[in-house]
Amino acid sequence: TKSNMKFVLAVAAACLLSCVLAAPPAAQSDAQVLRFDSDVQPEGYKFALETSDGKKHEEQGQLKNVGTEQEAIVVRGSYSFVADDGQTYTVNYIADENGFQPEGAHLPNV
Repeated sequence: TKSNMKFVLAVAAACLLSCVLAAPPAAQSDAQVLRFDSDVQPEGYKFALETSDGKKHEEQGQLKNVGTEQEAIVVRGSYSFVADDGQTYTVNYIADENGFQPEGAHLPNV
């Protein structure tokens, strides 16, 4: 139902945000939040987060086929981070009824 999907959206956004804000390794524990934008609507959400240690995460989710038996959420986003080797890695992704589909120059193509 529509109210169930709203709840799912809210829980998904909260889970993703908690993962992003989870305590980083000790060497990066002084990272500060530079930007945090969030907009949660009845049929979708979006957020953007950037920290002083080079991490960035942007995501938006939208319900499709609202009110039908095929109602589903489609999530698109990207995140980037600076790895121990000093390189910045970026992952672009979509998650929908076909599963989680990440893409990145450092990821193998399947």
